[in-house]
Amino acid sequence: MNTIDKVKEIKSGKLKAVDNIRNLLDAIEKDNLKGKKINAVLIVNKKAIEDAKKLDERIKKGEKTGRLSGLGIIVKSNICVQGLETNCASKTLEGWKATYDASVISKIKEEDGIILGMANMDEFACGGSGETSAFGPTKNPIKLELVPGGSSSGSTASVATGFCDLALGSDTGGSIRNP
Repeated sequence: MNTIDKVKEIKSGKLKAVDNIRNLLDAIEKDNLKGKKINAVLIVNKKAIEDAKKLDERIKKGEKTGRLSGLGIIVKSNICVQGLETNCASKTLEGWKATYDASVISKIKEEDGIILGMANMDEFACGGSGETSAFGPTKNPIKLELVPGGSSSGSTASVATGFCDLALGSDTGGSIRNP
């Protein structure tokens, strides 16, 4: 189902935001952390289910919701999400939690998008293959022995694998264009 149809289903109550988010988190657990070990997602947002439940309550009450209602979003780990570890795939920043939301994250939250977690990347976005993360390379979900390409490798692999509805990346030298 495309994201436009999914938002319509969530807003109508036919699909619960909590079910959408739970399904995405289950996929991350199964294929990122265990099974295939794609290593696309470094940090999972432990509040994602809670955020989805709050959105479902608002929908149930008939409140107006945003254009991203209930969609699960993975964020490249060089974009600050308040309260989540934003480590730029570097041991130097391991454990550092963002104290504010980047403007794009504020806008996503205003539109009722739900942040699922933080994507792996080339350390400090310096690389073009997805292999230079301090936390291990991101695997290409189509063929695990190949690179996904780009410093936004975790974001790209997350979309390709179905870990999220949308993902954010950043681009300086082909980080999004290459994958």
